[in-house]
Amino acid sequence: MRTLVVVDAANVVGSVPDGWWHDRRGAAERLRDRLVAYADEGIAGHPGPLDIVLVVEGAARGVASVPGVRVDSAPGSGDDRIVEVAAEAADRPCVVVTADRELRRRVAASGAECVGPRTVRP
Repeated sequence: MRTLVVVDAANVVGSVPDGWWHDRRGAAERLRDRLVAYADEGIAGHPGPLDIVLVVEGAARGVASVPGVRVDSAPGSGDDRIVEVAAEAADRPCVVVTADRELRRRVAASGAECVGPRTVRP
């Protein structure tokens, strides 16, 4: 069964002060494009292929999916949508990429594993 990797776009993009705040949508698109390689290669402890979902919110809504990465535009809170996606995946391995402590606590309730942003971002 393929592992589902759910990426908290706002948290991962915000983990590096590279001027992302000037173009939130562009930053989310750059992250999406970097994630494509992980779909085939896998991440530490989870060999590929992986199913990857990038959850975006706010100004990043509307970023398109690409082969290997499905983009989910949260209608409200990105954290709430991540919790929903993780809960929907309760029957398979699920990894959430975020440094947000409260979000980590919330997704752990559905059995998701959590890893930090450096897992997918240098």
